[in-house]
Amino acid sequence: MKAAIGSMTVGSLAKEVGVKIDTIRYYERRGLLPKPSRTDSGYRTFTEASVERLRFIRQAQALGFTLAEINQLLTLRINPGTTCTDVRKRAEAKIVEIEQKIQSLYGMKRALQRLVSSCAANGPANQCSFLANLSERKSP
Repeated sequence: MKAAIGSMTVGSLAKEVGVKIDTIRYYERRGLLPKPSRTDSGYRTFTEASVERLRFIRQAQALGFTLAEINQLLTLRINPGTTCTDVRKRAEAKIVEIEQKIQSLYGMKRALQRLVSSCAANGPANQCSFLANLSERKSP
């Protein structure tokens, strides 16, 4: 049986969205993508809704959302009782989390800069002050 009009194979979906087929399978296993319908010969078929959902997942990942958080966003999206305020609260919480990560990264950068500046960059590695400082320091 030929796939219905507007449907596509997993390979076509992967190409359309720019992901690997294994990624699509992984998202299916995680429940992010619903199980697709199958042709009589067993081929999985996807629709434009699959393309939209996969793009949603990829965009949310690009914004720093984890797959668990994306699953929550997808649930919010279809829940009739969800308001924009509910969604905004999730987005604002993500902003706070990202800001905390940025501050942590700046701290790591400063500590690394201090370690690099203390390194003479000559002699054998077993006498390198950078490596010695790593084993002495408790946290950056």
